[in-house]
Amino acid sequence: MTGLRAYVDGVARDIPADPFAGWVQRADTAVLSIDMHLGHLSEDPMCPCPSPRGREIIAPVNAFHREARAMGVPIIHVRSVLRATGEDDLKGLAPAAWRSLVQLYADPIPGIDQHAIEGSAWTEFATEILEQDLIVQTKRRLSPFYPTDLDFLLRSMGVKHLVINGGMTDCCVLLGAFEASNLGYRVAVAADLVRGTSAELEHAALRMLSLHCALVMNSDAILEAWGLTG
Repeated sequence: MTGLRAYVDGVARDIPADPFAGWVQRADTAVLSIDMHLGHLSEDPMCPCPSPRGREIIAPVNAFHREARAMGVPIIHVRSVLRATGEDDLKGLAPAAWRSLVQLYADPIPGIDQHAIEGSAWTEFATEILEQDLIVQTKRRLSPFYPTDLDFLLRSMGVKHLVINGGMTDCCVLLGAFEASNLGYRVAVAADLVRGTSAELEHAALRMLSLHCALVMNSDAILEAWGLTG
């Protein structure tokens, strides 16, 4: 491999294969797809935490996952699920901060109290889930690692490299990539398969990730690298 194509501080450029080809090798890699569920992606007006920009990537994420599976790369779907009795959030000692802060910048959300509630339709995935896929559904806050068993699962699988897609770029994707890097995983973020609160915040998040903890690449470049590195 002579080189890779990645975004560095928002600019697409060629980067050297050494050492970065090892960051996107197919071996010991898993795809982490974050919060691609109806609580964000439903078109229902009662959607409890709407992220309408994320609907754009449902079909492309499915297509990428099919390619990854065909190459033997496992898919891990992470979703937020909160106990219906309320202790995880609404009636807990430390309710999630986003529920208060969202009132400062968004119109009132009529179904906000139903976001991620266990047993509700809002926790159903909007993307394809196959029998061989893995699911982590103890995400109670913004990070896919806290307080879930994701790190335990990855280490049990022998995973050393992660490719992240999903939402939201300036929130759960950003935190997930930083935490994965802090835990010692090599991280790539599929720039065309993530969506943020806005295009501006999405781009800012990807710029930060590219400077501090992850390769930011388009999904076709990741697939090409997998095909070359094995």
